Amino acid sequence: MSRKLLLALLGTALAGLSLGACAEGDIAAQQAPATLSGEAPAEGAGAPAGDAPEVPADAPLVVFLGDSIAAGHQLPASEAFPAAVQRELARQGTPFRLVNAGVSGDTSAGGLRRIDWVLRQAPDVVVIELGGNDGLRGQPPEALEENLRGIVERSRAAGAEVLLLGLRLPPSLGPEYVRGFEAVYPGLAAELGLAYVDHFMEGVGGVPELNLEDGLHPTAEGHRRIAARVAPALRSLLERLAE
Repeated sequence: MSRKLLLALLGTALAGLSLGACAEGDIAAQQAPATLSGEAPAEGAGAPAGDAPEVPADAPLVVFLGDSIAAGHQLPASEAFPAAVQRELARQGTPFRLVNAGVSGDTSAGGLRRIDWVLRQAPDVVVIELGGNDGLRGQPPEALEENLRGIVERSRAAGAEVLLLGLRLPPSLGPEYVRGFEAVYPGLAAELGLAYVDHFMEGVGGVPELNLEDGLHPTAEGHRRIAARVAPALRSLLERLAE
């Protein structure tokens, strides 16, 4: 199958997923900066989803600006990895207030358009989980870099720290394109001095039993594993803010 045809098919699939989950993503994006409620206590990111723990009203506010991965496509918001990170860090003594601004089907350009709305909530940290849809739609790496840079610059200008989550693409998209695309994340993190998690879906992406039938979106267990990978970097960033 040609790369052009593959991209067209993936674009069609993503468009369908976006339509099917857009309402869920919009709700997540508008969630007030508060904790979830209504379930039994959890013991950490490696445990099944439970109540978000009690979080002090003056705890740092962290916004996850992302796509359907952050939104937890087809899962309750409490099972998406941002909520799992919140539970784990509260268990470790580093609580934070959470806003999940994940919107299914979103791209880095969409995130740039939304960032001013996100920053109205005065977050202490913005976690950027964007770019997967850019890659699957064959967007130029240069456009990805420009959009991510814009999000970082606006976030910092508003007084927020940034945690950037890097990703990898399917090799079927072409080795040259994949190398150029994936290099944007560590390059930007190094240039701008960002807190960074390389390949945040490592061990989950491409693993059938950790993804839904579409092969693109993690299961609840997949989200818990992502949370375990992201939590240490966010904890370090929050601890620096507390110094």
